[in-house]
Amino acid sequence: MTDRPLRADARRNRERVLAAAQEAFAAEGISVPLDEIARRAGVGAGTVYRHFPTKEALFEAAILDRVEKMTTHARDAATAEDAGAVFFDFLQRMVEDGGVKRDLADALGPQGHDVYAGPSQQLKKAIGELLSRAQRAGAVRDDIGVDDLVAILKGLFLAAHTSNADSGLLARTFAVMTDGLRTR
Repeated sequence: MTDRPLRADARRNRERVLAAAQEAFAAEGISVPLDEIARRAGVGAGTVYRHFPTKEALFEAAILDRVEKMTTHARDAATAEDAGAVFFDFLQRMVEDGGVKRDLADALGPQGHDVYAGPSQQLKKAIGELLSRAQRAGAVRDDIGVDDLVAILKGLFLAAHTSNADSGLLARTFAVMTDGLRTR
C-alpha cells in the first residue's frame, strides 16, 4: 500500500481535527472524548477515526503538529535582522504556548515519548540557532547553552501547570528568566 497524498477536503478535515484536538487537549487533557473533538472540528466521529485510529495517535499527532509549527517559526525567525529581539520574542511565544498547553514540556524531552524525539531535536536545533545568533549579537549571555535554556523553559511550563499557580506566575517567572539571560 502506498501513501497517497490526501484529497483537499480530507486534508482540510485532518487539519480541523488537529486544531480541535490541540484546543481540547490543552483545555481538558487527554481525557477529552474523541466525539467531543469531532464535534469541535465540525466533523463526524468516523472522520476522526479515519485519520487517527486511537486517541493516543491523535494526541501524538497534535503534539507533533505544534512542535513542527514552532520549529518552522524558529527557523523563519533565524534570518531576522535583530537577533536579540527575535530570540526574546520567540521565547515569549513559546512560553505563552507552553504555559497553557501541557504537552509542549513533554515534547521537549528528554523523557518525552520516542515519537517526539526527531521533531523535538529539530526544535531544539532551531532554538539553538536563535540562541547562538542572539549571543553573537551581544543580547544574551554567552555562558548558557541550548540544553540549559530548554531545562529552564520546561521548569517554567511545569510551574505554570501547578494546581496552586496564580495567573501572574508565568509572566513573573518569564520576566526573571529573560532578565537572567540578558547581557545588559
